[in-house]
Amino acid sequence: MANAGKLIIRPMRTTDLDRIQEIERASFPVPWSRSAFYGELADNRFARYIVAQRQDEVIGYAGMWLILDEAHVTNIAVHPKARRQHVGETLLRYLMAYARSQGAAHMTLEVRVSNTPAQRLYQKVGFAPKGVRKGYYTDNQEDALIMWAELSRFDGRVDCSADERTSSGESGEQRGRKDELRGDE
Repeated sequence: MANAGKLIIRPMRTTDLDRIQEIERASFPVPWSRSAFYGELADNRFARYIVAQRQDEVIGYAGMWLILDEAHVTNIAVHPKARRQHVGETLLRYLMAYARSQGAAHMTLEVRVSNTPAQRLYQKVGFAPKGVRKGYYTDNQEDALIMWAELSRFDGRVDCSADERTSSGESGEQRGRKDELRGDE
């Protein structure tokens, strides 16, 4: 799963859920169930989920809830073999751009206090620590760092691969898709 082929960001579909489960199990000690993702796609009108795909393989995904002027990142994960290729950053930037285009002013997320690589990524794109949720993670009662970003300060760039960037800062596959994140509609 080397960095070969163009990265495509598109809405998550229910047909992606088997692959999403593979990535979930490889990424988290307590993965979300297939039915939890299905419920998000089919029943949650506030939810927006996307996948990163290279060639015909889903290699990462991210999701958020959009409620009034606030976006809450629910999850973001990249297959272990596709990590350190800016896939996670691209997914996060795409969520931020979409949330801002829909009127969100702020974005929040929780991250394990021990997950410093993720914290560095979040800080890189404008998130700052604002608090702690004690015992948030049920597998080991680890605390969660609460981070917030002001979307007005977000640079709007969604594509992190310089060789695929157009003058607008978006790849051809990403341009014009910010209003299409509802998946199976």
